[in-house]
Amino acid sequence: QVQLVESGGGLVQAGGSLRLSCVASGGTFRNNAVGWFRQAPGKEREFVAGISWTGASTYYVDSVKGRFTISRDNAKNTVYLQMNSLKPEDTAVYYCAVHTGRYYSRGAKDYPYWGQGTQVTVSS
Repeated sequence: QVQLVESGGGLVQAGGSLRLSCVASGGTFRNNAVGWFRQAPGKEREFVAGISWTGASTYYVDSVKGRFTISRDNAKNTVYLQMNSLKPEDTAVYYCAVHTGRYYSRGAKDYPYWGQGTQVTVSS
């Protein structure tokens, strides 16, 4: 069974950058799409970005377009989320999740494997 571990979160000032990593162990996700989700206090979990199994196709929610970049290195079983020009409204726990298929979707129910999450806090 695939286990996911996120890292790279932290406290950053508005306008700063962070790079999140999601490493898989106990299996591989090279044949699966991967998504990044986030959940802020009192809010529902939100799909932020997705990447297809080869990395050729990506998706971003409108609020992060032009600021976030999702990428993957299948040889390292790792998916990244580069976050630039961070805003206080980006503050949340960020989760990576592996999709059941090769192409992403926005529904959390399509992702059976989840990491434990990493906290991102952006101060104003």
